[in-house]
Amino acid sequence: MPTVKTDLRIYKNNLREKYKKIRKNLSCEKKSVFDNKIFERIISLRYYKECNTVLTYVSNSIEVDTHRLIEYSLSCGKLVAVPKCVAGTREMEFYLIKSFNDLEVATFSVLEPKVNQCEKLTQFSQSVCIVPGLAFDIRGYRLGYGKGYYDRFLNKYDLPKFGICYTLCTQTKLINGKYDKPVDLLITDKYTHKTEFKGDF
Repeated sequence: MPTVKTDLRIYKNNLREKYKKIRKNLSCEKKSVFDNKIFERIISLRYYKECNTVLTYVSNSIEVDTHRLIEYSLSCGKLVAVPKCVAGTREMEFYLIKSFNDLEVATFSVLEPKVNQCEKLTQFSQSVCIVPGLAFDIRGYRLGYGKGYYDRFLNKYDLPKFGICYTLCTQTKLINGKYDKPVDLLITDKYTHKTEFKGDF
């Protein structure tokens, strides 16, 4: 008989395939419209406008685009830090970048910072974190790729966390584990939804 842990793994893997398929089937035109709406929602947030540092993933072809957000944040004089997976662990560190020239294809074919030319971020004050997810629920819990890197980081990060996702990839409730950390705001192409957020955004 399958264990609860096995059933949960199957449940999550099935959802991952479902939402990957939805994303891959998005036309370039629709994806561009959705990405633009999410970008506009992010930069309109008070917490984004007032932060000094933006922690963000570097998007791949099926994720909500962050390339425009990175360029815009740098042009506004904000610091931008992107994650680097630490070899042999499930931990990640953030490094400051000044342009896309500071990135290279690394773990899981994702663009990551070139650590030999980027400064490691050690002070997270006055920052916000843009959190990826294949899916989110309305409570702010996310379905990631299953490696656990963001789960570990978010449990140590107590500043504003913004989950960004296409509305097509949201649902009322995801089954979550006891160590899963919800985001404070869920930002989609249709709405900005407060979950655990304290204060006005």
